[in-house]
Amino acid sequence: MDVRDPIHGNIALSDAEVAILDSKAYQRLRQIKQLGFSEFSFPGATHNRYLHSLGVCHLAGVAFDNIFARFAFSSEATRRRLRQSVRLAAMLHDIGHGPLSHASEEVMPKLADLKVDAYQKRAKQARPDQQADHEDYTIKFITGSSLTEELKRNFSDIEPYHIACLIDKSLILEDDFFIEGGFDFRTILSQIVSSEMDVDRMDYLERDAYFCGTNYGKVELNWLLANMTYHPRGKQLHLALNRRALYTFDDFLLARHHMHLMVYFHHKSIIYEELLYRYFTSADCAFKVPSDIEEYIACTDYALWRHLSKVPNEWARRMVERKPFRMLFEMHSNNETDRPTRITAELEKEGIPVIHSSSQARLSKYHSGSEDDKALQIYVVDKYDFKAQPYPIEETTEIFHRYEDIRRIDRIYVPPEEYDRGEKILINKRI
Repeated sequence: MDVRDPIHGNIALSDAEVAILDSKAYQRLRQIKQLGFSEFSFPGATHNRYLHSLGVCHLAGVAFDNIFARFAFSSEATRRRLRQSVRLAAMLHDIGHGPLSHASEEVMPKLADLKVDAYQKRAKQARPDQQADHEDYTIKFITGSSLTEELKRNFSDIEPYHIACLIDKSLILEDDFFIEGGFDFRTILSQIVSSEMDVDRMDYLERDAYFCGTNYGKVELNWLLANMTYHPRGKQLHLALNRRALYTFDDFLLARHHMHLMVYFHHKSIIYEELLYRYFTSADCAFKVPSDIEEYIACTDYALWRHLSKVPNEWARRMVERKPFRMLFEMHSNNETDRPTRITAELEKEGIPVIHSSSQARLSKYHSGSEDDKALQIYVVDKYDFKAQPYPIEETTEIFHRYEDIRRIDRIYVPPEEYDRGEKILINKRI
């Protein structure tokens, strides 16, 4: 089957892949919007995670073909099996996503109630009281649901657990499924799905920019994909980039950074997420995410909106009636400051309800310097200078140092009926 996609053009899918697309679990993604509340800021942003995941699947195949164009696989069957594995992981990476926004994770059950048997082979076990998140639901869908049986029927040479291992790097793999030519392919295939240069970001940046009508997320994806390659480090293969595409990688990081600041952190999206969070944490919140994975299929954006339309809760009413708090104050900075706290205190002293939000963006996760990031290093190689040594990508470009600071956006919202009074307080007090 072919799908006509507005971003990537024609996307070809095998009959076995179409069977997964037609499953109830995957069809659910048609009812999960990619950008949650962003349509209130960008009316065109009504695209869903179904189409995004198809795009990620397509790019995973393109990336695999480019990276291993000259790799000598032991057989064509092995090449097809590894390529299919990364396409399935890319296709299913978002299948457990909750309705509307990450705020829905506030009402997800305890992880123990979700009963993810695959987690028995996890490097680090969860706390007894740990709450489930959308990634846990993803692994449950893949390894312990009706979708699992569909995967087994259509891909007899790939275990669902192998797919899960490319999404959750903490899962322990005891067989040699990803071993080929003396190398472990799990690292690089995982990086194709999730890393600083993954196909997930490549798709959502282009797709979100297209539907939002902005230019922030547009980058030279074809050039980036064409220059992706591999670098052996011991017995593992790592994702690598040819040096000639390094500036494109810089642009890729900046595009994502600017999309966060200008689109994903738009003040209208943020206030609706804040209102939803306040409803979920209210004593009278009656919405709960089911722990039964088959019941979860019905847990969609539309189901949540239907629920919100029927409850008397103040925060739910403001969302449904489109009467959110209005932004009174906004400050962009690279440093922590107590000014928003002082403004909040002054407004509350005058009897004005306040919602203070603080959004933070940083260019790259490499700033954390965590051992997990170092273990999944991306390298830069130079195909035209044979004496040049491969280097970790963060040591090759200056962009990580130039954008090392955390960018903060502090906002203060008040009820629209209190906006004029709040504005006068800020002007008179000169806080």
